Amino acid sequence: MNTRSSALVAETGRRNEAAILNAAIHAFGTKSFNGASMRDVAKGAGTSLSNLYNYFPSKSKLLAAAMRHANDELQRRVRTAVDQAGDDAPSRLREAVRAHVGFVVDHRVAMVVSTNDVRFLDAEDRDALVVDRDATEATFERIIAQGTTEGSFHTPYADDAARAILGAAGAIAGWYRPDGPLSRGQLAEQYARFALALVEGPLPR
Repeated sequence: MNTRSSALVAETGRRNEAAILNAAIHAFGTKSFNGASMRDVAKGAGTSLSNLYNYFPSKSKLLAAAMRHANDELQRRVRTAVDQAGDDAPSRLREAVRAHVGFVVDHRVAMVVSTNDVRFLDAEDRDALVVDRDATEATFERIIAQGTTEGSFHTPYADDAARAILGAAGAIAGWYRPDGPLSRGQLAEQYARFALALVEGPLPR
């Protein structure tokens, strides 16, 4: 079974920053935001506490940066999948969902942190995150609107469908285990079928 476990944040061009962000995601995901200290993050990143504060002035700002990187990676995967799909709405929705589920599986801890710890962000950072997440949801909304207009999707609840699909995909992070019965690909395909059924579209054979 391929779990494709990897660090979320690649090199950023600033020495130690990627290591700090990845350590923060791990610490917040395993100890909770309140339970993890900046010292825990520094230790996980292999750097000093004083150096950590050179990058991020507070734990809240560190959380905001980690969430921003997570959302950027999710958006990148979804956009790439949609761009590489066919022009028809069912194909685009299927690939968008598969990409979203793939991200959740690959970065389950980051998804849990992004879901559970929003309340710890400063108001400004929380508002910015909402804007970023709305952009991801808008990609799905456009695909569903296309399918409804073209007649390939028949749901009478098109306005709420994207939110339902993303909620179901995001919830995978709460229960998925790499040693479970479904592989990454099988799970992505299953949820793509769920999404197409929800919008009352054609199911792949």
